[in-house]
Amino acid sequence: MLNLSNEKYKILAEDIYLRPPSLLDYNKWRLIREESRNFLTPWEPTWHIGEHTLKRYIRLITIYSRRRRSDSQYSFFIFDKNDQLLGGINVFNIKRGISQSCTIGYWIGKKYSNKGYMTKALSILIVYLFNQYRINRIEAACLPINNASIKLLLRLGFSEEGYATDYLRINGRWEDHLLFAITKKKYDLDKINDK
Repeated sequence: MLNLSNEKYKILAEDIYLRPPSLLDYNKWRLIREESRNFLTPWEPTWHIGEHTLKRYIRLITIYSRRRRSDSQYSFFIFDKNDQLLGGINVFNIKRGISQSCTIGYWIGKKYSNKGYMTKALSILIVYLFNQYRINRIEAACLPINNASIKLLLRLGFSEEGYATDYLRINGRWEDHLLFAITKKKYDLDKINDK
């Protein structure tokens, strides 16, 4: 089991880093989520009244912490080198044993989109998931009209594996999704072929 300290979970890259959310991040999280509301709501579950209250945030942090301790979910915020919160990534549906798989979901603030931050964040997280967390298969799903997400996943080496009808309830409606995955074997082969 990994050390549960937020600093022990910190993943560093050249100009960004990832770490689990903390209570001290509340104001940054609330601000970026509220500023990006119209940008994010077409791709996310319905935002409820009180979605960004401190009470709700504390509840989220408590859930994230409990799930991290049970090795069932790892949540990360993405920060730039100036400690500006850019977005977040959740690693969930973690299956151990003969599967060693997980699913990822991600979001980024509107003013930080299309700047390469999510590509960098997922690139470093994928390495950690394969090497440190001993994951063999990473899955992701996105709406068929989410071209930015499709391009991102393909750029990272994910393969499109299928189409799921009424897969997730997004913004109040059951929506079809494209299914993507990458395995450690494919990732390693892609890295060898890139050399």
